[in-house]
Amino acid sequence: MSSTDKTAKPRAKSLLAKPAKPVATRRRTQAERSDEMRQRLIEASAIVLRRKGYAGLRTDEVARVAKVSRGALQHHFPSKDSLVVATAEHLLQASLSRGSRRAATAAAAADPLDAIIEDGIEFFLGADFSVVLDLVLAGSKSRAMRDRILEHARTNRLGVEDAWLALLVAKGVPQEKAEKLLWLTISVIRGFAVRALWQQDEALFRSLLVEWKLIIAGHLAALKNKPDNQTPTAPGATR
Repeated sequence: MSSTDKTAKPRAKSLLAKPAKPVATRRRTQAERSDEMRQRLIEASAIVLRRKGYAGLRTDEVARVAKVSRGALQHHFPSKDSLVVATAEHLLQASLSRGSRRAATAAAAADPLDAIIEDGIEFFLGADFSVVLDLVLAGSKSRAMRDRILEHARTNRLGVEDAWLALLVAKGVPQEKAEKLLWLTISVIRGFAVRALWQQDEALFRSLLVEWKLIIAGHLAALKNKPDNQTPTAPGATR
């Protein structure tokens, strides 16, 4: 046997593949599985509510959309109202997250009003506001449900408004004036949401908001040019 043959054998052995070690997967805890199931049910509830509203919500349909048993649904949400309140909270928290992210991004913009208007359009003219409004109106039959939903609405939407108010003040708008401009802008968009109940025309609403933005721009320009940044007094008003 040649010296070449002697060195070939060890090489062949070294090429043998070693068995791969099994990758250890972490088992989810009971709490994690429970949270995941709860989230699936809430998201399924939101889907059904967008389609059919509170009056058309059936828990067996929610279970079917979530692909879980009705018993699993009842374990997490013993009543229809408990499911509805959790769904409203989820939708409003999502709105707070979107608004906060948009406000953080708009901080670098010269004029944050565009972002404020877009946030208002997304929330008040979106499907989720209609769902929450429907739930509040349905709450006339269940005051406890209505009060809990309104509390979630106050907590989450006020969080968004606080972010926009802080941004306007950071851009140099006086606190009192920023509050008024923000409230008026939100009220205008919310009014379009009511109008949309019988007239769906987002293009028209957006064109009107362009006019509204021009009014605000003119008002802020006049405010800057006024000595000491004093707010103009309304006719007939006394200081």
